[in-house]
Amino acid sequence: MEINLSSILILTVTGFLAGGINTVAGGGSNLTLPALMILGLPADIANGTNRIAILLQSVVGIAGYDKHESLDRPAIIPILIPTLIGGVCGAIAAALLPNLYLKPVLLVTILSMSLVILLRPEIIAPPPGTPTLSPNEHRGAWWGLFAAGIYGGFVMAGVGFILLAALAGGLRYDLLRANALKTTCAFAFTSVAVVVFIAFDQIWWLPGLILAAGSMAGAHLAVKIAVRAAPNSLKWFLFLMTLCAVIAGFLF
Repeated sequence: MEINLSSILILTVTGFLAGGINTVAGGGSNLTLPALMILGLPADIANGTNRIAILLQSVVGIAGYDKHESLDRPAIIPILIPTLIGGVCGAIAAALLPNLYLKPVLLVTILSMSLVILLRPEIIAPPPGTPTLSPNEHRGAWWGLFAAGIYGGFVMAGVGFILLAALAGGLRYDLLRANALKTTCAFAFTSVAVVVFIAFDQIWWLPGLILAAGSMAGAHLAVKIAVRAAPNSLKWFLFLMTLCAVIAGFLF
């Protein structure tokens, strides 16, 4: 991959868009992974390199949500346990296997969520003030977080939708707080994945850091928008992003 002005511009702009999308919904890696491969990275290297941007944008997102008191700190550890266990399994699988096999799972999952948001929005987007549950109280949500960790460790594209299904649909968090915890989960299992990909020498640092610069800026702006947006606006933004993710999944 040649680093020149055009590739820097492509990575920065793509990273900015993906960072914003990932911070308030999900599916940003459906932009960044094809961009990295178009610029010349093999699929396995693109998958590893993309994690640098995810990791750093998550740091910005967590700090922003916490600053605006949208992050449920006591819930972090119970939620991270199944997510990290899954993340370790998924990252090791990603380093050893092609990522083609999970693509149908992604498309079915996010297409199903699109239909749920359209037909039964109260299931995935509970109103603010709805009592929340712990993963220990909702075993289905525990396994949903574990599955999200596996998928996130394997390939990031679309994992935000699976996390939101478990956090908002299963544990009954409103979309703002679900996004804050989703970003925390993404940081946790991406940290594990980065270690694995470094061990297998599947990260190219320069394009990863350029992509991360744009992603961090996008995440910073997205948090400011999310904490001021009406819950109904977040719901419809999530719906539109799921449809875009389905289309991107079929194309790429």
